[in-house]
Amino acid sequence: MDTLSYKTIAANKATAQKEWVVVDATDMVLGRMASKVAKLLRGKYKPSFTPNCDCGDNVIIINADKVKLTGSKWTDRIYYSYTGYPGGQRQATPETLMQKSPECLIKKVVKGMLPKNLLAKQLLDNLYVYAGTEHPHEAQKPKSIDLNLIK
Repeated sequence: MDTLSYKTIAANKATAQKEWVVVDATDMVLGRMASKVAKLLRGKYKPSFTPNCDCGDNVIIINADKVKLTGSKWTDRIYYSYTGYPGGQRQATPETLMQKSPECLIKKVVKGMLPKNLLAKQLLDNLYVYAGTEHPHEAQKPKSIDLNLIK
């Protein structure tokens, strides 16, 4: 038996096959959608997944302003941030973040579901969030994907 025929091939930046996908966030629960988007960004649904490489897809989220949260999470959940100055701790609810910028809320939630390392910034650059139905990435020919069909 030839043992060299069972080599594991690790993907790298040159061999990664990245695609463009569009996700419609209308009436989707924020956390469930964000966890699946984080897996798409990392490339965990691909057979060539490599944990130390950016081999995930480019994800476009449209209708970010129509996302929903269950229960009383709009007012009870608190997101903290720190400016770096003494007394600079800030807090915001999802309701205030959604009024200011729906894109900011979704990026913050997806960022929390990515690994805490240098690769996370590269992966987050592959996420494009828009409040309406229009997006400027038609030239990439993105394919529409239903997150309810993937596990």
